[in-house]
Amino acid sequence: MKVTKAADVELSGAPSKEQLEKINRLTKTKVTAEDVYVFSVRLCDDQSDRDHERFSTEALPKLAELFVGKTGVVDHAWSSEKQLARIFETGVEYGDGAAFIRAWAYILRTDKTAELIREIEAGIKKEVSVGC
Repeated sequence: MKVTKAADVELSGAPSKEQLEKINRLTKTKVTAEDVYVFSVRLCDDQSDRDHERFSTEALPKLAELFVGKTGVVDHAWSSEKQLARIFETGVEYGDGAAFIRAWAYILRTDKTAELIREIEAGIKKEVSVGC
């Protein structure tokens, strides 16, 4: 049996006032809504993965708390050069027969990140891994 799970990127764009306040708790210098691009991702759920492992439904709320402030990296490369996004908010949601962690992340809007933002918007970049 082949199990394939995708953590979709959903809902993106400029941050709300409340989101911007949460983002600025993580920054060294205050950013504006024009400075950042926000998007949500489905991180992990209580369903079995390809190795037949799963997070318990009861563990998801605590796990969600642990993701706040964590960095999003490219291809599991932990170098500072590959750090692109930061998670500023998480929560547990229910749907499609599963409980899952929804995370909100932000990226600075720069010339360097413009292509990534375009790829997220176009649905090209949409899968994530929690790296465990």
